[in-house]
Amino acid sequence: MASAPPAPPSGDWPADVTARIESVVGSVRDKTTVPAATAARAVVYGLVLGVFAAALGLLLVIALVRLLDVYLPFHPVGRRVWVVDAAASAIFLAGGAFLWRRRRPKGA
Repeated sequence: MASAPPAPPSGDWPADVTARIESVVGSVRDKTTVPAATAARAVVYGLVLGVFAAALGLLLVIALVRLLDVYLPFHPVGRRVWVVDAAASAIFLAGGAFLWRRRRPKGA
């Protein structure tokens, strides 16, 4: 925000000083508080979005497992649950192993 050009000198110097102080404070606020508020807003929205995404992912996994428990073809009814649980466990195990291999030691 560009500051206004200085007003011509007048006899009302207290009003001129007050206007100058207000202009400086506004300029400092625009350069410090506004970016900090924007960054804080981005962090909060990111955290909220992350929580919602994690909850949605968990609900989708639960829905998929339940759907496969009920409608998995080619297996007797009693074995569907074990097959689906074993498949879901294998998927999560593979994902965890992949992430574990990509970790970085603290000192490096």
